[in-house]
Amino acid sequence: MTKVVALENAETPVTCNAICPGWVLTPLVQAQIEARAKNEGIPVAQAERDLLMEKQPSGRFTTVDQLGGVTVFLSSDAASNITGTTLPVDGGWLAR
Repeated sequence: MTKVVALENAETPVTCNAICPGWVLTPLVQAQIEARAKNEGIPVAQAERDLLMEKQPSGRFTTVDQLGGVTVFLSSDAASNITGTTLPVDGGWLAR
């Protein structure tokens, strides 16, 4: 869909891109971490680290501020010729 919208608007100032975050610490993810800790009998910090390291080589959650920064950039003149692409903000998830 991103590519179609980008192509349909290629001659206009409208751009369309997809921001693809990795793990973001939301209430849903926090609940998964706590359940994992309980089920495996490990500390919550270890469950968090294990969850992150399965997919996100950086071992850090993607933050809302990081996603906001990418959004602001894509909305700026500096990104006016970036369209039809995906931007992973995933701590290296796709690099694996």
